[in-house]
Amino acid sequence: MGKRNKNRGYQKLRVWEDAIEYYVIVCRIYQKLPYELRRVVSQATASADSVHRNIAEGYCRRSINEYLNFLNYSLASLGESVSGNIACFRARQLIEENFNALDSLSFKLENGLLRLVESLQRKRRDGSWTESLIIKECNEEYNVGINIS
Repeated sequence: MGKRNKNRGYQKLRVWEDAIEYYVIVCRIYQKLPYELRRVVSQATASADSVHRNIAEGYCRRSINEYLNFLNYSLASLGESVSGNIACFRARQLIEENFNALDSLSFKLENGLLRLVESLQRKRRDGSWTESLIIKECNEEYNVGINIS
């Protein structure tokens, strides 16, 4: 019998999985930069790391208001990460192929987070939030309108 813990349900969220994937790709791409850019590498990995951590922390708070706050922190960290990617690309520290890979995944992740936040805000307004449905609701809303090729 596998381990089960209701508080670890965030691990079943697609948005959390995408945030983990984003962090892994950021690490792979940025670790190839020269030692002189170690501060840039550290900042890039820290902001990408913060995205999935805030999704998990908000989920574990079990309150819709706190969950929404932490999803907004995730969006802010992702914005910081995207801004850094753009700056590094323009400074010719990232090659176009790597920048495009990061940009594509961050775009998908950002849109998914925005849809999830909007959905949860609607549920808070109309009183339909149910903690027992947190994973099901989050996954359904995360996939709405996302077109991945």
